[in-house]
Amino acid sequence: MKISNVYIGGWFQRTMLQLSEIYDFLRECKTELNLDPDKMAEFRKNLEIGRIDYGVSGEEFVTFTTALGIEVKIFEDGLITLNNKEVSEDTLFADIDEVQDYYENKLSPALNYLFSLGAPVPKELAGIENVYPYFIVCEKATPEDMRELLTRTEKQKYFEFQNDKYDVIRGDKYYFINNKTQSSEKIERYIEEQIFIREFKGQMHRYLNIHRIIWERIDEVKEHVKVKGSEIVKFTSKIEGYAKTINLIDGRIKQMSTYISTREKIAKSDEELAEFLAISGYRYETLRDTLNYIQYLWSMTQNYVNSAQKQFNNIKGDVTNKSVNSLTIVTSMSAGAAIIGLFQESAPQFTIFGVVYFFVLALVGWGSQKILGYISKKQSYDVTDVEYEKNIK
Repeated sequence: MKISNVYIGGWFQRTMLQLSEIYDFLRECKTELNLDPDKMAEFRKNLEIGRIDYGVSGEEFVTFTTALGIEVKIFEDGLITLNNKEVSEDTLFADIDEVQDYYENKLSPALNYLFSLGAPVPKELAGIENVYPYFIVCEKATPEDMRELLTRTEKQKYFEFQNDKYDVIRGDKYYFINNKTQSSEKIERYIEEQIFIREFKGQMHRYLNIHRIIWERIDEVKEHVKVKGSEIVKFTSKIEGYAKTINLIDGRIKQMSTYISTREKIAKSDEELAEFLAISGYRYETLRDTLNYIQYLWSMTQNYVNSAQKQFNNIKGDVTNKSVNSLTIVTSMSAGAAIIGLFQESAPQFTIFGVVYFFVLALVGWGSQKILGYISKKQSYDVTDVEYEKNIK
């Protein structure tokens, strides 16, 4: 048996515009954005780039080799694959670590800096650790060889497929492909599509979990039957933060339908690729149905946070009105005291008593305002909401 390739990859929404920017950066370390040239040069140097090519295969892509023997391919829709050709059975896990280290510590930081301007990535997504699918391509492997490889990596087998062209054994994070008669290009096309499908599905699952987390956090804020005036700003800020995150993620979810339609069209136009995809257990229709569900669920989340914002803004308005009323009372008291003072013979005179009298009036006004402000902060305000029974989504 010979292990010929190890592939990993990922997908994050991009367009041909970003691909052109990547190509300019890789080729000449050039960008039209206001980025630090020294940092750009350092990131590019760390990539250890060899040959660079620009091509089209259904979609436009940029590919380049590295001094480590790794080949990187970046498509216009954001799909990235890394192929380590210098592998062997004895050093398999070290070879996997090498290509993953290049992805995480060299390629990803460079692209993250290149696209660091513009709409931010929500912190709920920025801190997520990726679990890559590892694709191990073998040649002249027996069924026993394939099962032994699975035993070395994972105990559970998800499915196994065999025909006269290739064998596939899939675990959770590992795919083992025994290439019999297929060209390396066709094997690579299958791997590219599998990475896209897994990443697409993984993103939707993350959005589902983020919906659950944000919904519960909004519930935690709204579950207070009464809130103190001093807590209104804190709760309002929390709700506004959730709304910002929801809007950022909503934009990314809306982009996804375009990418899956393009990928589906390209995949189904390739007969041999369609045969490969048939064994994967995924269907584009299923992914699209799931995306529709996530979009509907996210729309509910937006409506929920909007209702929470409206609720706390109304309470904040009530607090402001009461503060204005309190200030009016204090002002009226001061004005009344001043009018009374006009009728006192000594009040208008510049005497020690007059000065003391003035400061006493000011102190009374200031003290009254503070007392009323304290009462306003400690006063509880009703948070009314319709109660719903919790269901598993």
